[in-house]
Amino acid sequence: MTFDYKNVLIFGTGKSGIAAVGLLQTTKANIILYDSSTDVDEDKIKVKLGDNFRGEVVLGQLPDEIIKTIDLVVLSPGVPIDHDLVNKFRSLDTPIWGEVELAYFFEKGRVVAITGTNGKTTTTALVGEIFRAYFEKVFVVGNIGIPYTGSTLRTSEDSITIAEISSFQLETVHKFRPFISAILNLTPDHLDRHYTMENYARTKINITKNQSEDDICILNYDDELLISLSKDIKCRKFYFSSSNVLETGIYLDKDNIIYSSSKQKEIVCNVRDLKIIGKHNYENVMVACLIAIAANIPMETIRTVIKDFKGVEHRIEYVATKNNVKYYNDSKGTNPEASIKAIESMQSPTLLIAGGFDKGSTYDEWIKSFNGKVRYLVLLGQTKEKIAQAAMDNGFTNIILVDSLEEAVEACAENARVGDSVLLSPACASWGMFKDYEERGNLFKEYVNKL
Repeated sequence: MTFDYKNVLIFGTGKSGIAAVGLLQTTKANIILYDSSTDVDEDKIKVKLGDNFRGEVVLGQLPDEIIKTIDLVVLSPGVPIDHDLVNKFRSLDTPIWGEVELAYFFEKGRVVAITGTNGKTTTTALVGEIFRAYFEKVFVVGNIGIPYTGSTLRTSEDSITIAEISSFQLETVHKFRPFISAILNLTPDHLDRHYTMENYARTKINITKNQSEDDICILNYDDELLISLSKDIKCRKFYFSSSNVLETGIYLDKDNIIYSSSKQKEIVCNVRDLKIIGKHNYENVMVACLIAIAANIPMETIRTVIKDFKGVEHRIEYVATKNNVKYYNDSKGTNPEASIKAIESMQSPTLLIAGGFDKGSTYDEWIKSFNGKVRYLVLLGQTKEKIAQAAMDNGFTNIILVDSLEEAVEACAENARVGDSVLLSPACASWGMFKDYEERGNLFKEYVNKL
């Protein structure tokens, strides 16, 4: 396919959309950057696009005379594939790609792709660190916050791209093919978009769609749903486990992470030597190690990097100690399962700040995970009443409802005891109150540091 003189509509004016424009500007495509919202500031968009932008920006309703001329639609991850306009393009047999598919079209090197409900960002960041310690040219992109389209032109035959891929991005893959993929886990998330758990899970499996028998997929041996859905995966499969001893793969045995193959069994490290805490993080480390081993990176390089890795921002991130109370930012805990892992990592009585945009999640298992550790539940956002009711239905009544994140931090400061921890782990998306989880986490840190 050539983009020269083709009419390409980029749907979405966020970070991914702007990066996609930048990539297509290197071709002779006729570019239309589109957003269905009229609340978007066109002047700010044009500033982001820069003086060299040679396309058109359209906001609000897209005229039929434009729709009929479009040769390709590139969807940003935030645009649902069942959007009315997307359905209209589909009825016209207009090709519909995602930003990842567009980037991959220009990819010259090899790709490692990581997905799953929880742990993607930490695992992707760690894989990036390991690969950079051994290979000269490594790009870390995707849902981690760096659009893939922004780096793909710099790839070469000897480069490796490490990509965090969300379910939204996997809805629109056609030829995207990693030589190593990983699916960390499958728990209910984004059901407001995917509608059913089956749809969501099968979308995640799409990461292996184009992999062949020469490629590798790394899977969570302990995830029954994932294992049942992976039977039709064509590529070679390797497993990790935090609950089972594996003859081939990588597993957690008490405090040791052990790699086992037909040739050897060796201790990779003791988890007490790691700087990141919690069983979920040990699983992230195991996946990263297995990916690195599959790429033939020496074990000594792997050991050195994993022992020095400090984790990622907004994921159980220590913020400060105020009046002998520790504050942790887990703004990236955007669903109940992710938040459960953060709660389980806390070593002291905890005041938990939660709530936000309603993605259709349920909260019973999340509340049961409090297990006497959570002293107060401080709720804000669209879901605060829903979560409060679920908490009371499960016998938890120490609930404080607030209207803002700043008020939530102040409420925790007032009710915390010496030795307690305050944890922001919302179990919900940030939308509606914040631009994204990063803004939410940064504001939390700002409010904490002002105490």
